[in-house]
Amino acid sequence: MKLRNVLALGLGGAALALLLVEPSLAQTPTVEAAPAAAAAPVPNKGDTAWMLISSALVLMMSVPGLALFYGGLVRTKNMLSLLTQVFAIVCLACIIWVFFGYSLAFTNGGGLNDFVGGFSKAFLRGVDANSVAATFSNGVVIPEYVYICFQMTFAMITPALIVGAFAERMKFSALLLFCTLWLIFIYFPMAHMVWYWGGPDAVGNAAKALAAATDEASKKAAQDALDAVNADAGLLFKWGALDFAGGTVVHINAGIAGIVGCLMIGKRIGYGRDLLAPHSLTMTMIGAALLWVGWFGFNAGSNLEANGSAALAMINTFVATAAAGLSWLFVEWAAKGKPSLLGMLSGAVAGLVAITPACGFAGPMGSIVLGLVAGAVCFVMCSTVKNALGYDDSLDVFGVHCVGGILGALATGILVNPALGGVGAPDYAAKPGELVAAAYEFGPAFLSQAKAVGFTILWSGIGSAILYKIVDVVVGLRVTQDEEREGLDLADHGERAYNY
Repeated sequence: MKLRNVLALGLGGAALALLLVEPSLAQTPTVEAAPAAAAAPVPNKGDTAWMLISSALVLMMSVPGLALFYGGLVRTKNMLSLLTQVFAIVCLACIIWVFFGYSLAFTNGGGLNDFVGGFSKAFLRGVDANSVAATFSNGVVIPEYVYICFQMTFAMITPALIVGAFAERMKFSALLLFCTLWLIFIYFPMAHMVWYWGGPDAVGNAAKALAAATDEASKKAAQDALDAVNADAGLLFKWGALDFAGGTVVHINAGIAGIVGCLMIGKRIGYGRDLLAPHSLTMTMIGAALLWVGWFGFNAGSNLEANGSAALAMINTFVATAAAGLSWLFVEWAAKGKPSLLGMLSGAVAGLVAITPACGFAGPMGSIVLGLVAGAVCFVMCSTVKNALGYDDSLDVFGVHCVGGILGALATGILVNPALGGVGAPDYAAKPGELVAAAYEFGPAFLSQAKAVGFTILWSGIGSAILYKIVDVVVGLRVTQDEEREGLDLADHGERAYNY
């Protein structure tokens, strides 16, 4: 008996000690504990690392990629001026972006929210190391600073693309003033109209509330809340326009601004009479290669997560570019008798441009077809059409970026079709909390893309023309004839790219 008493006392004491160590064990088994509140999503280190790398890759597209690509295509006396222009635009856009550009692009704009954001995050107010930005998956976020940096690199390269259309003849002061105004009145609103929305969690949570509503009053309130979330988006986003990485925002936008500037500034002295050949296709080759590598950050990075969708955007960026480079090469070979390096490089860039809006929506085989078409069509635009119309788009910004961007934007409405290997348009409300593909209908899908293309052409074309005129009145657009003949390296900057 003594032994049993000792054992009972010992077991009782052990049980009491366990209850003291872990109070949850003392809960009555028949009473359920209250469910814990859902934890706020935190950034995944892999996604964060991928987006940091992507941001650096897109910066590399501008400097040195675009600078070398453009610089090699102009004459020796203007090489340094192109390098300076691109680098200066990158620096200028960086500062404007953090001052108020990010806020104008990615915050609610109140009564003007269809077209532009507000100033609630001007000078990055309210943003710190703990702030997060939504991705395209429910419950997945990245640090807001990373998202700011990534989108900043897009704002850096887009106005820099424009300079190729009027290379070798625009004043440096006029260029900086124009790019400042263009970012404010053209680029930031376009980025807002295409890419600003509430995010998947806002839509999913509102859709969940609607699904859970039981009576008519609560259903109406939940539906109103869902409608409000869907209404908090840019105009083109609400139209249903798909632009994964910048077909409208970047390429059509810059291409139209370029051709307008080219026409308003006029042709280079000696155009059509003198030899205005590229001075270094070696530099252009290096620049094109850097652009292709950096474009993986541009396209696959636009997924905002390191997952299978990013891999899809990456393989599409591989195959569409290769197909377009070969397409331009062989079409030019057939038309002119010889395949040129410049032609293949131009075709590759055309493929990169065309696949940009479709890279996360199309399948690889559809991307190859898009690349083949883009290479051939852009070749015709940059040779036959350009020569017939006689405009002096120095580095074919319109023929490659605008035309390639239009092809890609329109093709996105076709290639997104799952029957053609696409992934379908995203639908966050059909199954709240999940990303599913909406039912594909060719008419509405293609019409949304066509409307977005037409709107971008008008917005950038008319707006850019007004801004060029303002700059012309204030400082004048074009250098003098003597300065143009001397070259902008010396005339604008007092130094040469090469001293020999």
